[in-house]
Amino acid sequence: MTPPFHHHLSQQTRRYFLGAASGGIGAVALQGLLGNQAAGNSTNESLRQPHFPAKAKHVIYLHMTGSPPNLDLFDYKPKLIELDGQDAPASVLQGKEFAFTKGTPKLLGTRHKFVESGKSGLLLSDCLPHLQGVADELCLVHSMHTDQFNHAPAELLVYTGSPRSGRPSFGSWVTYGLGSENENLPAFVVLISSGVQPNGGKSSFGSGFLPSVYQGVQCRSQGDPVLFASDPAGMSRSLRRKTLDALNELNQIQMEEKGHPETQTRISQYELAFRMQTSVPEVMDISRETQATLDDYGAKVGGSSLANNCLLARRLVESGVRYVQLFDWGWDFHGTGPAEDIRDGLTKKCETMDRPVAALIRDLKQRGLLDETLIIWGGEFGRTPFREGRTAKGDILGRDHYPDCFTMFMAGGGTKGGFEYGATDDLGFGVIENPVHVHDMQATWLHCLGFDHTKLTYRFQGRDYRLTDVHGNVVQALLA
Repeated sequence: MTPPFHHHLSQQTRRYFLGAASGGIGAVALQGLLGNQAAGNSTNESLRQPHFPAKAKHVIYLHMTGSPPNLDLFDYKPKLIELDGQDAPASVLQGKEFAFTKGTPKLLGTRHKFVESGKSGLLLSDCLPHLQGVADELCLVHSMHTDQFNHAPAELLVYTGSPRSGRPSFGSWVTYGLGSENENLPAFVVLISSGVQPNGGKSSFGSGFLPSVYQGVQCRSQGDPVLFASDPAGMSRSLRRKTLDALNELNQIQMEEKGHPETQTRISQYELAFRMQTSVPEVMDISRETQATLDDYGAKVGGSSLANNCLLARRLVESGVRYVQLFDWGWDFHGTGPAEDIRDGLTKKCETMDRPVAALIRDLKQRGLLDETLIIWGGEFGRTPFREGRTAKGDILGRDHYPDCFTMFMAGGGTKGGFEYGATDDLGFGVIENPVHVHDMQATWLHCLGFDHTKLTYRFQGRDYRLTDVHGNVVQALLA
């Protein structure tokens, strides 16, 4: 019988691997061997039950990084169009601070036409012809508001409940609460399009003070799905298996000696990395889809786009991934260049989003997965009803950051379809009906998944923390 692999190691090499197993300096080298992205990123635990029965079992969160102009997409304001070009009223500017606008700005009405869509008659912009076709699945919330008007803190507030880094992300709370449905795939997967990381950086999908097993695994739709997960040149799969067995034995020794919970986590992480070598490439291979499905999403085999990522999100959820996070850069419509013009620039950007998101909703519904999948769409804040100060005298039309009101939508997962909630004033400066703070929305998302947000907690530094901090109320009106 062949002795365990680590018995062949020299004492110096054994100490090196033991250092890696306990998080020492050798771990740096081993990340390259065993999967830098894969290590520390899935729950190989049994399924856990939520606080109460719920429809939603999965989440697909589509974040439009930079924040789309809600007044040009979802929140139709005829009065603002009528007063276009006039000075913004002093009463709505008093005491307000804006990112790039000083003095008295000019009101800016939308240049887009709005269409009554679906049986519900939701008003949607002409930028969204495909979403118009699934309007009866959408749950629009026009009365969102936040405390932050700069990108990174606003994004962190949405995802972690705090504008500062260090707290667990929404995806981490979900996987901490529900566990994983597929032991061969990460429970929490992150896909990024348009080539730029989210404004909040990796903290937007990090585990904070939760065990590292709950952080998001960033996958790629082009090239190797997970960096460093493939076998290095000259290493066979059987040799890698022997190496992993040796590491596991060393980790077990460390666990028995120290009893540190992260050591057990590391064991499961290495095992997951090994299984991911075959499971992840399979689920990320969209060439297995029909041409009709690829065309519906606008996805291209071998490409890298939001369309590809939307299709991958469906494949991942279908395979049991608990939470899929999509970040898409390029929604910061200040008007500093043609791509940021709320006219043609917005139309062109929406062409990359509208079709695949509508296809995702249809596809999930056709497969019987929409009821159990909560789709969330939105940015980190809204855009001003007036022209952005730096570009106010130019030919390009843009809007500044605005935290006081914005629109998000949901679909599936136990939310009401063909429904809109909350209202803003005639000029889009403030919420006048059913305000929904970011913390209220977080509480509602967790409720859709079967959690009382006040009871999904983790003790850290002497107190119990939760996603909603000490705030938040479930918006019952949004639930089917």
